[in-house]
Amino acid sequence: MSTTPARLSPNRVPFDAGRAAYIGLNLVLLAFLLLPIAIVLVFAFNPMPYISFPPVGISLRWFDKFFSSSDFMNALWLSLWVAGCVLVLAVLIGGACALALARGNLPGRSFLTAFFMSPLMLPAILTGLALFQSYLLVGIGRPVWGLIMAHTLVAVPYVLRTTLAVLHNFDRRIEEAAAVLGASPTRVFFEVTLPLIRPGVFAGGVFAFIVSFDQFPVSLFLVVPKGETLPVVLFNYMKFDLDGAIAAASMVSILLAIAVVLVLERLIGLKAYVKL
Repeated sequence: MSTTPARLSPNRVPFDAGRAAYIGLNLVLLAFLLLPIAIVLVFAFNPMPYISFPPVGISLRWFDKFFSSSDFMNALWLSLWVAGCVLVLAVLIGGACALALARGNLPGRSFLTAFFMSPLMLPAILTGLALFQSYLLVGIGRPVWGLIMAHTLVAVPYVLRTTLAVLHNFDRRIEEAAAVLGASPTRVFFEVTLPLIRPGVFAGGVFAFIVSFDQFPVSLFLVVPKGETLPVVLFNYMKFDLDGAIAAASMVSILLAIAVVLVLERLIGLKAYVKL
């Protein structure tokens, strides 16, 4: 009696152990990254002033405490104001620097790129301490505009990097075609160049806003009493009390970051964002 080897169904995909291990590892890493957010979410809606699992109920008391506190609200609006100013300045400075580095044929381009990216290489706490000492030596104190400039220093590399990534694959023949058809350099920039590099500029701007809003080490040295940003207020609050108001403030920050990403999706699409 003859036997024939079993054949796989043509629609059946053979089991790939390597792919399964890769997917499993990614799921474990994703769960590890999302677990702190889940804990904060449970803490924010838990009516008890401490973390308990399973939760004993659902309550908005900590959100009410957060939004009814003048200290939290003043810090939130100051953080939003500073982050908004940093967004505008970082986009203007980082975009201009990226264009100069990509188009200017500047000597020492690699050195200049590393110089502008250097704030990312230094610990933020050292940057804050250095700026604090510099402000005191110059005698300007700790004004809000000094805090904005410090955050801009940290945020510019994000805009610079994402804009350079777009300019690296930029086809300059499109600009040349527009110029040949009679467009002025200004019109070429605003109607051809700027729309094409917009994904990089917008993505860097979003990074700049989030980095500024959540910036703690630099802000710690440059804020003044009654003029503190939200991360600094939360840090001082935790030194004397630790309840669900901290989790509620964290959830507000997370939702704000998600809202910024959704705005990015609305403006340029997440696919353009991911390609960077």
